[in-house]
Amino acid sequence: MTSQYPIRADFDDRTIVVYQAYSPAIADAALRAGRFTAPFSYTRMTWIKPSFLWLMHRSNWARKPGQTRVLAVRITRDGWEEALTRGRLTTGDPAALAEAAVHVQWDPERSLRGAPLNHYSIQVGVGRGLIRDYADEWVTDITDMTAKVRRIADLVGAGRAAQAKQLLPPERAYPLPAAAGRHLGVDS
Repeated sequence: MTSQYPIRADFDDRTIVVYQAYSPAIADAALRAGRFTAPFSYTRMTWIKPSFLWLMHRSNWARKPGQTRVLAVRITRDGWEEALTRGRLTTGDPAALAEAAVHVQWDPERSLRGAPLNHYSIQVGVGRGLIRDYADEWVTDITDMTAKVRRIADLVGAGRAAQAKQLLPPERAYPLPAAAGRHLGVDS
């Protein structure tokens, strides 16, 4: 694959930020506990996305039912890289995919206004076999981004895109070890 497939994210030496949108019940419980807890489901796949704008497209800026709360979830880079190492592209062999601990898909990255761009963003589906590791071991911090999401959406809606861009989380190319993402077409 080409440079259309880099991972862009907000990260530091130990952690990477992924975004998720939830119902108020799940978000409030996670924020109170500082980790995911009931009613968060450990029995279904959870999708994590390092692209803020892709999640804004997916959740319609936190307006989609069941996705009205946006969380920035800081996880360990070790956990993130483990997920990618164990991941399988969703376009692969259906039998192998059914057994995969982690599903990976590439979707067009989105602009501030939601238009598809000519490069891709990674979505990672952490399956039941790893979801406890994700929720109990990889997560280091959970931050409610909902107010900021609404502020950015309001600025975009008012034609003030330059101001909205200033509020976006910083994202840069993630230096993934080659072996961790080679089978996924990830550029490092």
